[in-house]
Amino acid sequence: MEMLRRSSVFAAEVMEVFDRSPTDKELVSQAKALCRDYINSRLIRAGVSWSKPEYNVPVPGGKLAEVSTILLRLGDELEYIRPNVYRNIARQLNISLHSETVVTDAFLAVAAQIFTAGITWGKVVSLYAVAAGLAVDCVRHAQPAMVHTIVDCLGEFVRKTLVTWLKRRGGWTSRQHQSLSSPSLQEDLLIHLYWRQIQSPVVSNFHF
Repeated sequence: MEMLRRSSVFAAEVMEVFDRSPTDKELVSQAKALCRDYINSRLIRAGVSWSKPEYNVPVPGGKLAEVSTILLRLGDELEYIRPNVYRNIARQLNISLHSETVVTDAFLAVAAQIFTAGITWGKVVSLYAVAAGLAVDCVRHAQPAMVHTIVDCLGEFVRKTLVTWLKRRGGWTSRQHQSLSSPSLQEDLLIHLYWRQIQSPVVSNFHF
């Protein structure tokens, strides 16, 4: 009887998840939480200390924490294959980190270029790797407040460009996020690494 009860509870939880489609606001909030987690991980790895003020974005928990773990692991693989791509991003873009407008415009230009040929999970991982790399540069150059600018910028890009795609896949925490771990993603990452040189004047020095 206990096994039947647990099965019923599990089934109810699954149905609740799939019966309710995530809202745009939820998807953006989750995207920003994942971004903060990714950036914090990269700052710790880089040995960079910074004082982060209170920021009204939820910390990944539950299923979102699982997604964050997968995202970080795939980011590790991506950055291991091409470490120079996701380091010293500000220098590659040849931008000043003292202007919020410059940082925002540069990040959005790179983000738009990443998804020019369509949306895939591999490109989503790349977007987070770029955001984290740029955030590390900002903190190293005594611009820690820019970290929150980058998080907000990524959230806005997700709202305008990725929300519909995410909804079709059930959101960040649906079963479809398991495709992040599939062999097809590894192939997608490799294909993404051989993208052509970016042509935008803002990002003409940046290579994927």
